[in-house]
Amino acid sequence: MSSSRLTPAAAALLTIPPFLWAANAVVGRVAVDLISPVTLNFFRWALAFLILLPLGGWVLRSGSGIWTHWRRFALLGLLGVGLYNALQYLALQTSTPLNVTLVASSMPLWMLAIGRLFFQAPVSRQQLAGVALSIAGVALVLARGDLAQLARLRLVPGDLYMLAASICWAWYSWLLSRRAEPDGIRADWAAFLLAQMVYGLAWSGALAGGEWALGSGRLYWGWPLAAILAFVAIGPAVIAYRCWGMGVQRAGPAVAGFFSNLTPVFAAIMSTLFLGESPRWYHAIAFALIVAGIVVSSRR
Repeated sequence: MSSSRLTPAAAALLTIPPFLWAANAVVGRVAVDLISPVTLNFFRWALAFLILLPLGGWVLRSGSGIWTHWRRFALLGLLGVGLYNALQYLALQTSTPLNVTLVASSMPLWMLAIGRLFFQAPVSRQQLAGVALSIAGVALVLARGDLAQLARLRLVPGDLYMLAASICWAWYSWLLSRRAEPDGIRADWAAFLLAQMVYGLAWSGALAGGEWALGSGRLYWGWPLAAILAFVAIGPAVIAYRCWGMGVQRAGPAVAGFFSNLTPVFAAIMSTLFLGESPRWYHAIAFALIVAGIVVSSRR
């Protein structure tokens, strides 16, 4: 199990994925009318697979370890590739970004709970305090400075999809912290991610086939969809997963989980930059609370 020491390099690595995930949520919402959610997930990872193939394609050869360790890679592929983003895109079909982000803010809780129950990881009072500070910051952003808005939230099926996605990601992150594959694969980031994609594409392909069999599939080709697929494959898929994997190895999954709560802060910043919304006082306070939660939870 990796150490839970948070270094500046680890903090930088763990900050990049929330930024890209915030953009992914915005793009995923835009794509609702162009492509069905599970199909979007499949094409996203198919394109990411082609991007990484020249870099880590050697892992597909016999004797590399990907086939003898198929159970581990199949589980990583199911959780990180097949389910997480498919559930997130499904959530955006019926839930509002406000609800989806609020449900996703439970990530640190699931990180600590899964670590304690299945990986015998201790939970400290500092980590619990960090959870409280971090979620308080997220709630402040989502309530737009008026906490009474939180009492008016109503759960819909999309919120349950996002809850399931958060649990999948927490489990996936803990599995990343356990070194159970050959050193050659672990040392080559492209090969390690590609090994997960091999099985993840099988899972996501089966789920997309089910979507079309149920009559829910839709696909409208054009330049807007091509641009969306290129972005979600390169940014939130390849780059974000690469940085998250390295960050989890350096800081540990429990500490890494707190960084996911930076996503709504980045979403607010993007709204300011691209939608012309003026920054508000609560953005600064929320950012301070989330960072305080990260600092408190990572203290030794």
